Amino acid sequence: MDLFDLTGKVAVITGASSGLGADAARAYAAQGADVALLARRKEKLDNIVKEIESTGRKAIAVQCDVSNEENVKQAVEKVLSHYGKIDILLNNAGVAFAGSVENMTVEQWDTAMNVNVKGVFLMSKYIVPHMKEHKYGKIVNVASVNAIIADKPEPLVRHAYNASKSAVVGLTIGMATSLAQYGITVNAVGPGLFKSEMTEDTLFKEESFLKMYNALCPASRPGNKGELNGPILFLSSDASSYTTGQFITVDGGMTRV
Repeated sequence: MDLFDLTGKVAVITGASSGLGADAARAYAAQGADVALLARRKEKLDNIVKEIESTGRKAIAVQCDVSNEENVKQAVEKVLSHYGKIDILLNNAGVAFAGSVENMTVEQWDTAMNVNVKGVFLMSKYIVPHMKEHKYGKIVNVASVNAIIADKPEPLVRHAYNASKSAVVGLTIGMATSLAQYGITVNAVGPGLFKSEMTEDTLFKEESFLKMYNALCPASRPGNKGELNGPILFLSSDASSYTTGQFITVDGGMTRV
């Protein structure tokens, strides 16, 4: 179990103000890591920081829009100034809009690409040089099963989300092959249906969709809180020292039927 021990490591988590990102931050801290929580809503981050600090781990909140280069640059500088290093980067920030190519707006398309893809690029751009210098790094990108499958029911079609998450997987593969020589692994996880701010008021309110999802998914249910943490911790720890460029779906088998 020492392979999963993150004592002495510093983890940066984007989109950490709620949902899967906040859960991951708590999981990192539980394994001994000190954490930097990034998101646009700092007041929510502050509450999670207090929660983590109460367990004896160190945590800081950094307000950051991952689609804004200057924001990202300043955030990374703040983390490095505070902790002196960054060992783990979890690119979790993401957005989704319902809409097909013929009815979504250009603004929705650009926002999805800027947050979901450009955000991964910018965070990596400013953290990878530090990881290279130290010959060590763990980058985990949160993609989605929607990188390889799509939702057919018209109210749930999300073409920009499909495209952006496919791009995250492609970027993961490209980064992994060029950074392995520096002791940096880059992998992606593809969550299936989990309850989050993004899905609670959309997918989870569509009873017909949930019924269909449960009927098709081998596990016959959505993912439960915390079930994404295991794969993330594996890819963020030395347990995955020879694992890079992989896309691991965490979906109860949904993408296999």
